[in-house]
Amino acid sequence: MWKKPWSPKEGITIGGGLVIVGVLLQFSVGPINWDVFAWPVNIFMMAIYVLLLALGYAVKDKVYAIRYLMSWKAAVPTLIYATVLAAIMGVTQQVSAQAAPLDPLGLSKMLSFWPFVLIFFLLTTILGLVAIKQAAHLSWARVPSLASHIGLFLVIVCGTLGSADMQRLKMFCEYGQPEWRGLDSNNQVHNLDVAIQLDKFIMEQYKEDKMPKRFASEVEIMTQDGKHIQATIDVNKPYSVNGWKIYQYGYDQAMGPMSQYSVFELVRDPWLTPVYAGFGLLCIGAIGMLAGAKSRKEAKA
Repeated sequence: MWKKPWSPKEGITIGGGLVIVGVLLQFSVGPINWDVFAWPVNIFMMAIYVLLLALGYAVKDKVYAIRYLMSWKAAVPTLIYATVLAAIMGVTQQVSAQAAPLDPLGLSKMLSFWPFVLIFFLLTTILGLVAIKQAAHLSWARVPSLASHIGLFLVIVCGTLGSADMQRLKMFCEYGQPEWRGLDSNNQVHNLDVAIQLDKFIMEQYKEDKMPKRFASEVEIMTQDGKHIQATIDVNKPYSVNGWKIYQYGYDQAMGPMSQYSVFELVRDPWLTPVYAGFGLLCIGAIGMLAGAKSRKEAKA
């Protein structure tokens, strides 16, 4: 092992080493606190990261490890590690970034779990280097693959660095009283640029046991830039305004249909647009690669 040219064994060793280092960091310094990457730190870190990737590609001829990272021998083991960790995330109950983990290892907060972050950092580094290589030798045949690599890079990087800027607040609104304040998970008050006034609370119940069949709120939404919007906010049917998504969240359960207030959840994620752009590039790349494979197959026939 470690004799050039390196094989997938070296990739497996690198990934395993990162997992071990991650576990040690998890127990020594605790989970990653993404709040320290809030704007503008995250955009600065992203710019530095892309610059370092470009610099790494520029010196690839002198550094064998960089050339190895751009090969399938490094990519495949890293994808296996990433897939296993993502699968663990999928079958493990996840809690919010502000909540304490449900298990001693921290698997219930996978986005702050050091091994998960280090493996995906390696994966994004491989994606970035390969994308730069494809862009430097651009041809029509490479466009779909380039789009896929850039798309996945955007999804991972913007989804993680941008998580520090996500706001998730609760707003308690009483009848006829505009509310401009929201509470975060630590019950800290935030003054917002959006207000909600509850005009009517709606609840439909099952006849048999009087359990809620549907609950919703007729509201007036006001913004600091002068908007006045009449809307009905239903469960799983949020209303979007000024970058906020407003969800019907709760009500006074003791009063039921006679509830005198509604609880709304307001969510704002300014990095959602580049993440969606990344998914769009992934779709374009997948379609392009399928079309290219079909064309090559027809030409061969």
